[in-house]
Amino acid sequence: MTEQRMFKFYQADVFTAQPFGGNPVAVFPEADGLTDDELQQIAREMNLSETVFVFPPTDPTAAARLRIFTPTQEIPFAGHPVLGTFYVLASLKRIALNEGVTCLLQECNIGVFPIEVHCEQGRVVRVVMSQPKPEFLDPIETVDEVYSVGRALGLPKPGVVETNWELQVVSTGLPVLIVPVRTLTAVRSIIPDASAITAVCERFGANGIMVFTTVTVESFTSVHARMFAPKIGILEDPATGSAAGALGAYLVHHGIVEVGPTTDILIEQGYEIDRPSRILVQVESDNDAIQGVKVGGHCVMVVEGTLRF
Repeated sequence: MTEQRMFKFYQADVFTAQPFGGNPVAVFPEADGLTDDELQQIAREMNLSETVFVFPPTDPTAAARLRIFTPTQEIPFAGHPVLGTFYVLASLKRIALNEGVTCLLQECNIGVFPIEVHCEQGRVVRVVMSQPKPEFLDPIETVDEVYSVGRALGLPKPGVVETNWELQVVSTGLPVLIVPVRTLTAVRSIIPDASAITAVCERFGANGIMVFTTVTVESFTSVHARMFAPKIGILEDPATGSAAGALGAYLVHHGIVEVGPTTDILIEQGYEIDRPSRILVQVESDNDAIQGVKVGGHCVMVVEGTLRF
């Protein structure tokens, strides 16, 4: 019999300070030797929204190169998998840390981007990532198009137009359709139609739909959100860093939040699927133009294991 191969992995919950909240990610810190097919098979076996495999960087300035897989496909960029991976690497002391903030670079399939690891008394308290500058596509305005989005979410047309804010695809690395909804009740009443959402996303060139309302559960958060991405194998995501960056840029771009040189936005997500998450977005602006987007949050380690095959 062929000798079994063994790979250590770790699972962290991201955008939460408590186990069993936030969004889980599986991290394989030493993935050398795995083929593309094996990477996909392992991600399917882990059955989380994303699994990350860490490789030596091809860019000498980067601390690590990450490949990110959903159960169905590789994706070029994501939020919580990157944050969770650097939390795991820092916790394992695979990267050198300073007290306060350690600034690093991470390499993924769309380039090299900054990462900040925040430490207090030697303990990682927060990880923050920089995302690409936002891109805003033309708003979705026709009655038929708005109806198609509402139907995919199980919402009547008034539910997605009463805010008077635009439906728009925004990207800070991955394109997401931002859908404003007036009430928390409406957001919580959504019954997603996976095939219809996939069709809407393909029609408008998005990876998923991020629905939000300015009515929140917590008094200290800015918006309440839900994210649906069946196109990439995730019906509902409990915390979505890439979409949070896009949503933060949208909120600033449209003046929905009070805007300053640095606008702090706290997004609550995952409440409807019992994984409450809090995502901090910082949008840096100059002369009414967005110059940068950062997304960060807390992480906790919950699983350590060995995969054998």
